[in-house]
Amino acid sequence: MSGFWDNVSRYPRFFVSSVSGLILTILSPILNLGKSNTSKILIIGFLILIFLFIFITIRAMLDL
Repeated sequence: MSGFWDNVSRYPRFFVSSVSGLILTILSPILNLGKSNTSKILIIGFLILIFLFIFITIRAMLDL
């Protein structure tokens, strides 16, 4: 029975390592884009637009 609990205790570690590997794989091309100044400005501008869009959308949904 101890072998069962050993295996069960390994699943969270496997999940965390799998998710962190997936996040790193997804973000690595985006991080490589930020090497030039023009790309950095475009990425920052795009992020600001995304946050602004989310802010305006939530504000309209909540009728504030």
